[in-house]
Amino acid sequence: MAVKVVQRPQLTFWEKLYIPQILCGLRITFRHFFRNLFLHIAHRFGRKTDVRAGVTYQYPEELRPLFSRLRTRHRLMVRGNGAPRCVGCMLCETVCPAKCITIVPAEHPDPDVEKFPVRFDINLGVCVYCGYCVEVCPEDAIRMDTGILDIAATSREAMKLDLHELMNPELRKPVAACGLDFPHQCGVHGGELRGSWEETLAALTHPE
Repeated sequence: MAVKVVQRPQLTFWEKLYIPQILCGLRITFRHFFRNLFLHIAHRFGRKTDVRAGVTYQYPEELRPLFSRLRTRHRLMVRGNGAPRCVGCMLCETVCPAKCITIVPAEHPDPDVEKFPVRFDINLGVCVYCGYCVEVCPEDAIRMDTGILDIAATSREAMKLDLHELMNPELRKPVAACGLDFPHQCGVHGGELRGSWEETLAALTHPE
């Protein structure tokens, strides 16, 4: 097998002095400085308001635009009757490399639905935001498109999302009340099983 030897180019005298690189960096710095200075002065007089004067976003007053493919905080998709789309197949929990998803499935009374999650928890303190759970889900039950980036908390327990926060991303801990009608293991009420299938089955059998 032939081996190709690549010769490293030799630096010239000026390149060894790094003077051209230093001047190039100063040119870029001064260009940004005087451009932003001019635009800031123009903004003071109501001119050039459609042009940004700098690249710094004044967070949280000014939110940075997000790309559509950016992975943000998780959410569970909901059916028309208010129950989660999750069928408890355990694929997301199995494929998760960080082991941050915990699901407790149970048999669903509707024969058209395989299972449902009695418990669905995600530990954001461990999650690596790989998006595998979204890709592997056969029911499109979990997404990472909430656009929520402020996930900081003062305790590890506050980083754990349950069914309430996953089905309603606007909720924040502590969750004071439970408004879910389907049976689930509710941490708000000491982990006991709450909900009844009567209203859910009625909605499935006689949809409005």
